[in-house]
Parts: sequence; C-alpha cells; structure tokens
Amino acid sequence: MAVDKALVEEQIEKIRPRLQADGGGIELKEIQDDGTVIVELQGACRGCPMAGLTMASQVECVLKENVPGVTKVVNVA
Repeated sequence: MAVDKALVEEQIEKIRPRLQADGGGIELKEIQDDGTVIVELQGACRGCPMAGLTMASQVECVLKENVPGVTKVVNVA
C-alpha cells in the first residue's frame, strides 16, 4: 500500500510545534515503498541524546497511528 505523502506532511505539521518549542525541527525526506518514512531531525533535536525517544514517542507513534501504511520512521541525521 502506498503511503499518502500529503497525510504524512499533515501529521508532521502537527508534531513540528512540539519540536520547535525545544529549538528543534523536522523535515520529511522520503517515503519508501515498504512504508518507511525517512525524516531529518533538525536544530537542537539533531544531536540531542533524547532524539531516539523523540522519534519513538512523538514522530513514529503519531505517524503509525494516523497514516495507513507507515511501517517505521527513520531519522537520517
């Protein structure tokens, strides 16, 4: 099943303010055929030791729950 890019972007827009509040950001880089969504955490989130938790609890969880076909989310940074 193809993942709806517009829906992924919509969900990222909902997540973005939480990251910006801590000086970070997020950008969608790619959606692969297997449902993997590749993002880049930016700003303060880029080297943060909590980036893995942010990816799991905020980004991946939200995308998997709200976008059909998303199998995992990977940070390229």
